[in-house]
Amino acid sequence: MESLRAIKVSYFNLLACFLEAESIKSIHAKCLVKWAAQLSISPADMSAFGNGLIDSTFVFPKDEIEKMESLYHLVHMIYLDRVVEDSELEMAGIYAARLGFKQGLVANLFKSIATIEFDLTSPEDVRKEVIDFLKLEKD
Repeated sequence: MESLRAIKVSYFNLLACFLEAESIKSIHAKCLVKWAAQLSISPADMSAFGNGLIDSTFVFPKDEIEKMESLYHLVHMIYLDRVVEDSELEMAGIYAARLGFKQGLVANLFKSIATIEFDLTSPEDVRKEVIDFLKLEKD
């Protein structure tokens, strides 16, 4: 499934982003481990996407669409267990700021999509909702 592959690529880029910091909070590390488990990250994935985590570096998205896709993938990861934790929102805020988005964007994004019934909405519809929201915020 191509979208799962793209989300895994985004996961490894997110992981590299947080691993580049001098230190990582344990609550953030727990989120990263949880998402890896929920995405069924395998040793083969680590080798293919994460180079075994050796010399992994954060790759800044090349344009606005890639930044939006990356943030959408993070929203997808957060909603995998249908529970949004404060630590996940904190991570999303840090990541969004690193991508160049406004500080309050993530909270507003989650408010915007909180009314979507994820069980009844296709991933494409959620993706469109996130990208539309980000475009509006950018203006």
